[in-house]
Amino acid sequence: RARDFDAPEDCPDTHRAAAVFALIDAHRVGQVSKLEFITAVQRQTAVSDFVLPGVDSSSLMRDSDAFDAVDGIFEAIGDGRQRITGADFAAYFRKALGEKTPKTRNASRIYDIIDRDGNGSVSKLDLINAMQANSAVHEFVLPGARGSGILDDPASFEKVDFLFAEMSGGKSRITCTDFERHFRAALAERTPKRRRIREVFDLIDREGAGAVSKLQFLAAMQQCPEVDEFILPGANSSEVMSNEWSFSAIDAVFEAIAEGRKRFSYPDFERYFRKTTVVQPQPRRGVDRTQTRVLVIGPGFGREINPRQCQMLEQAGFQVHWCCNIPNPEQPNFPVAPYLGNIMAEIEWFRPDVVACASKGGVYAAGMWQTGCWRGPTLLLNAHPCCQATGLPKGVPIVVAHGANDEVYPTGRQDLEALIRTGTPNLCFLYYTANSGMLSPGMFTREGDRHNMESLLLRDCLPRLLDSLACPEGPEVHMVRTWQQRLGDVRVAAESWLGYTPERLRRLWASPRHLGRGERQLFTVSPESEEFARVAACFKAVPKETPAYLLYPPAEWERVQVVRVERIENGAQEEGCTRPYCQALRRSLEDQGLDFEPGVHTCWGFHGADAEAVESIITNPVNGFQPLAAGSRNSALWGSGTYFARDAQYVAGSHFCGPPAGDGTRQMLMCLLLSGMPCLGDPEHRGVLPFRRKPHRYNSS
Repeated sequence: RARDFDAPEDCPDTHRAAAVFALIDAHRVGQVSKLEFITAVQRQTAVSDFVLPGVDSSSLMRDSDAFDAVDGIFEAIGDGRQRITGADFAAYFRKALGEKTPKTRNASRIYDIIDRDGNGSVSKLDLINAMQANSAVHEFVLPGARGSGILDDPASFEKVDFLFAEMSGGKSRITCTDFERHFRAALAERTPKRRRIREVFDLIDREGAGAVSKLQFLAAMQQCPEVDEFILPGANSSEVMSNEWSFSAIDAVFEAIAEGRKRFSYPDFERYFRKTTVVQPQPRRGVDRTQTRVLVIGPGFGREINPRQCQMLEQAGFQVHWCCNIPNPEQPNFPVAPYLGNIMAEIEWFRPDVVACASKGGVYAAGMWQTGCWRGPTLLLNAHPCCQATGLPKGVPIVVAHGANDEVYPTGRQDLEALIRTGTPNLCFLYYTANSGMLSPGMFTREGDRHNMESLLLRDCLPRLLDSLACPEGPEVHMVRTWQQRLGDVRVAAESWLGYTPERLRRLWASPRHLGRGERQLFTVSPESEEFARVAACFKAVPKETPAYLLYPPAEWERVQVVRVERIENGAQEEGCTRPYCQALRRSLEDQGLDFEPGVHTCWGFHGADAEAVESIITNPVNGFQPLAAGSRNSALWGSGTYFARDAQYVAGSHFCGPPAGDGTRQMLMCLLLSGMPCLGDPEHRGVLPFRRKPHRYNSS
């Protein structure tokens, strides 16, 4: 430990966490209380410099702001517990300091300039005076802004007012910790997207006034293609004053940004577009599994009984370490406490990113959660009864995987969902496989997993569950996001060209002024057009892995041809049903702490019906599909509602399209679905779907 601590000063902060904790844990018991923590921060410079850099903690017991900061750090590390472990300490600072840069370290120096009297807190007036008096402070707080007097520049004053409110959280004064925390997050978020938002705002605000009226907004959309493409991708607003749809769309965006005011400022613009995902899904950096350390609790994971599961884990590329120096907890009421020290030693040595356990190993997971030995990301295969008794710890990413036919720990879906609700929303995810409804007595189209979960070995599932524990938006979002990876590259490219939002799809409309208000709802797409080629590519595409329902032999599906594509343009339906639902879906997701992501919360699917039903769906001016009234003519294998298929070959092979026409052709619908957050279907689902996070329900199944 001494060697670790004596590492060069420029080594990453997280590498020093274990050594700093060793200084705090003077008695070498592996855990420290809040009093021990505060005392170490107060008395040991090495500890205080690591925990609260730039703060003189020698007067900690006389400085209420500094004391509150240290107290808050302990509470954040311990998540409400009275003692913290080395693993807790390392995990907290790995997250808090892992992305620290020289610029964020400079924040404490800038704060010292603002806090001229050195009393540990500054007011808004202190901040403004420092910015006016010192160009370094001004450039750090408002980079690139004009250096004129803030009190004489309404736009600059509004920006500073907005920043101070964000830092203070409503308080009248801020501390160095508040200041550093804000600029650490702000610098981390200076991504290409955020820079692009600033560039577009400056194009709109050509006079540099800092505020934009509706007339200026309309003019910029009309005259600047760069602004037009950013605000309404795929649209052409050059004729906005003679195009009712364009004017309405731009007016709606302005009202959403300005929130009822006559002008909006840059903070308003940034706030709106940081929450509004662009209409095309953004490419995401793939998970580098070689950098992920997975500690596997050996007992229960089936290294010998279920070798394929273990091989998949090791062959996926993770750094895997097996903790096998603990007994198999066979008997009821097995005492785990004597063996937690062995696991702690492995954790301290290996420093895992994820702990994975299965079956009987769940006993150790529950023991680690209860004692605080491990409060990091955890994968639990098979929900052990003791975990259901104790519940899940708060603030910890956890994935629980369980099958409906588990013969060792038979547990109902409702009980498993109740277990997940004991954890923190968006951080905990239940991967559950269930039986479908019955086609005939005793015959299912799909069967849920048994204790050894076969589905984990398909479609890269087990590695994806481990990847999901590192996802900032939570494991459930990650799993939905990775569904697109199961599609072929040709189909992904075709879908991306067509678009994942109704607004982008509408750019292809051919009806007068793109309104879709005429008597015609169907427009033939030219076979020579790119649009035709992209739709046909989606139709013909096959997934990367063999689908669960292979109804067309590949050679036979290859012979199927697309002879005609017709685009549906029903403006009344789009404006009266689709657009309001899309806005409500976006708000619902944001209320649950999620961003709306086209291509994740929307997707393309296929639907088959007879000619009469298709005609009704196309022409209905209010609502084409009616899920609450659907699912009555056939067995509702996964609940009542309107069914869509990922692959066109499933719809064609299942004969959902009705009898062929006289020329032998059949037709089906290709639909852009506002799927939102989906849950697993259930034959008992009737009407509305279950709650995801009250009062918000799942949007599809």
